[in-house]
Amino acid sequence: MRFILLLILAGLMTTPSLSQQTPAPAQARSILILGGTAHLGTGDAIDDAAIGFRNGKIDFVGRTFQADKSMYDDIIDAVGQQIYPGFIVANTTLGLQEIGAVRATQDQYEVGTFRPNVRAIIAFNTDSEITPTVRTNGVLLGQITPRSGVISGASGVVHFDGWNWEDAAIKMVDGIHLNWPSTHHKHALDGKIDVRKRKTYEQAKHEIDRYFSDARAYALSRPDRLSSNSVMDVKHEAMRGLFDGSLALYVHASDVRAITEAVHFKREMGIKRLVIVGGYDAHLVADMLRENDVAVLLTSVHRLPRFPEDDINLPFRLPKLLADEGVLFGLQVDARMTEMNTRNLPFYAGTARKYGLTEEQAVMSLTRNVAKILGIDDTYGTIERGKDATLFISSGDALDIRTNHLTHAFIGGRTIDLDNRQRELYRKFQTKYGAEILD
Repeated sequence: MRFILLLILAGLMTTPSLSQQTPAPAQARSILILGGTAHLGTGDAIDDAAIGFRNGKIDFVGRTFQADKSMYDDIIDAVGQQIYPGFIVANTTLGLQEIGAVRATQDQYEVGTFRPNVRAIIAFNTDSEITPTVRTNGVLLGQITPRSGVISGASGVVHFDGWNWEDAAIKMVDGIHLNWPSTHHKHALDGKIDVRKRKTYEQAKHEIDRYFSDARAYALSRPDRLSSNSVMDVKHEAMRGLFDGSLALYVHASDVRAITEAVHFKREMGIKRLVIVGGYDAHLVADMLRENDVAVLLTSVHRLPRFPEDDINLPFRLPKLLADEGVLFGLQVDARMTEMNTRNLPFYAGTARKYGLTEEQAVMSLTRNVAKILGIDDTYGTIERGKDATLFISSGDALDIRTNHLTHAFIGGRTIDLDNRQRELYRKFQTKYGAEILD
């Protein structure tokens, strides 16, 4: 047995290690980026920009001629390049699942139907080999979200550079996720597809109403969680923030009726902040969403239409339709293989730009808008004085898959390693076959 154990250990020692980035140390030297075009995330852009930051915070935003170079330790020449705030991915299971086909690497599900007290952030794996691949494309922050059940649990917000989930945490809990029951289903009869109301819908809706009513009564009866000697209900306690506005309720819904009923539900229950996740039909009820201050984390634009009669380009045009209606929205990647698809988030915005959004609107759909929805816009999402220095420089258009190539990236002013396992393998086999290494 000892001999076998020694053989196993020897094998492990001789196995090539996979690429893992070491988290960057805190910013020690002030940095000034000069030249290039800065997309601020506010809807504005600056040509020949100057962006300065020290101790992790941005302290100068202006034009090159306005900057005092002597005030900074290091100067980065960004002439001819593009500067962006760090992109933010919402509704992702990045760090919760590594390999979809391997159950041991999946941690996005929890036992139970109503579980608002389950926090996804504590399962976030900072050693994931997928995370460096999304940083390479400018995605530097994310909302880590649980899956399944009626109430999936609580999401949290992280940055993608830390030794563990506590290091990475920006916001432990930003909201509770509710999967709204399907209102209708497709029924095949005599070779024809008929859409019918789901028989179980009313019962499912009743259970949600009852659960939230109990949670609201609990919050009202205990305005101060420390004032009562009664036993604390951990599930209802986790929902307290929905009724005072400190947490958002993320309702996963796509069709018109579900979205409409979710908005009515918000008013009935006294929920302060509601966000629709998915929202394929959101443009059809845009007035209602705007009037009730409901934001949308829009379904993946790289998809087929829901129904055969829909315009084939409708998914591509949805961001433009919501923007024209004045609805606050952000883009996300709620498709299959969400973890790997996160790296394609910038190109979703590029598609939306092609189908109507302006350049800066497309950038805002990945930065300021998402930060505002997640409640972190006081620190992240834009390049402004006083904000966290989380940004990157690309030699080309970051929203174009052909030209997105990061030269520098910073999280909290820290210089981030942009290498990853995919690049490592690319170099390996380019060398093997004697091809020119382009990366």
